[in-house]
Amino acid sequence: MHFFFEPQDGYYSLTSMGFTMFILLMVLSVIAIALISGKKKTTEQSAFSTKQVAYSGMALALAFALSYIKLFHMPWGGSVTLCSMLFVVLIGYWYGPKVGLLGAFAYSILQFVQGGGGYILSFWQVMFDYFLAFTALGVAGFFYKKKNGLIIGYVVAVVLRGIFHSVGGYLYWMEYMPDNFPKALSAVYPILYNFAYIGVECLITVALLLIPPVKNAIKQVTRDAQI
Repeated sequence: MHFFFEPQDGYYSLTSMGFTMFILLMVLSVIAIALISGKKKTTEQSAFSTKQVAYSGMALALAFALSYIKLFHMPWGGSVTLCSMLFVVLIGYWYGPKVGLLGAFAYSILQFVQGGGGYILSFWQVMFDYFLAFTALGVAGFFYKKKNGLIIGYVVAVVLRGIFHSVGGYLYWMEYMPDNFPKALSAVYPILYNFAYIGVECLITVALLLIPPVKNAIKQVTRDAQI
């Protein structure tokens, strides 16, 4: 066990071997899911096209890069990024829930590697903070053929991500409530903490999506992605 995890002060962190094994297992899992889902529907068409893989990969790369760009930090914790969630949501908007959820799951792996591997309280803490929360962004794919599907799907996906983070907060992070948090609101600390920074990013992103040049650019990219 200590080959993969090393105990710290009340938590665990992945060792170098643990990180390597984790990434290997996740990559194999994604490949396995893609192979199973990608069985040919007909003798000529497969579930995942080369264009879908290419555009999804570019969207994930942009989302991951933008997740490092913090516009500002919220007073109680959490950072507002430069619309990083939008590019994960776009995968589902382009190709529907199956590709959207798989892409979001891949993004959850990237997020775990970025920040989660060094601080592990339990299996379910990691699930709620990373895999369930970020994979939830893929539910936007269920709205990909709806009117205003991008905005509706984005908002629903962000809210669902916030719910998973909040559940994890109630289970594992209540004792880490900052001193400047209002004591009268301590019962809803995880909800306010998570929806403060996620909600602000959501509002900024939706406002940008309503700007005509941005809306037209999204439409053009969507047409190119789906041709």
